[in-house]
Amino acid sequence: MTNIVGYARVSKRDQSPAAQEAELRAAGAARVFVDHGESIRVTERPQWLVCLDYLRSGDTLMVRRLDRIAGSETMAIQTISELHDRGVNIKSLTEPDIDTTTPMGRALFGIVAVFAQLRVDTIRDNTKRGLANARAEGRVGGRPSVMTSERIEQTLRMRADGQSIVQIAKVLGVGKSSVSRGLDKAAADAAHDASQLSA
Repeated sequence: MTNIVGYARVSKRDQSPAAQEAELRAAGAARVFVDHGESIRVTERPQWLVCLDYLRSGDTLMVRRLDRIAGSETMAIQTISELHDRGVNIKSLTEPDIDTTTPMGRALFGIVAVFAQLRVDTIRDNTKRGLANARAEGRVGGRPSVMTSERIEQTLRMRADGQSIVQIAKVLGVGKSSVSRGLDKAAADAAHDASQLSA
């Protein structure tokens, strides 16, 4: 029998998650994890980390909307991919297309994931070119970061392979926030490089 696990998040401390919890339980969630806070960063959502640890292959993670677990389309796709690799399905109560427990939901996600992977590969290639250009132009300095260009490139490779931020941080021996900053820097460098190429 499928174990349905709910996850709810409210943005502010004075908001109540009761309505979300009630919807999730009414839809079959046996257990609901709840976070409070405006940030979508994984490190600032302790119950999300507990929820991820609790989920097992064959389980279904249920949310009211995908924005409860991800702040962007890319992050949502990456999260669903990571759960899929673990054998965990995901279902949104208000977004009927997001339901990997059904054949149509899996097919739609597969199509979206292909384009997401293409986007990741493009960002990675642009980032490599951007880093190479920066080195060639002597753009170095500032406060030293634990996320060197080599670590950022390795982070992008591992992320493209479906590794989570927690897993990447363990492999690199750095904090999860450092990995997040490295990904943000890679995206910013890629955007800068792309704007230069189109100028």
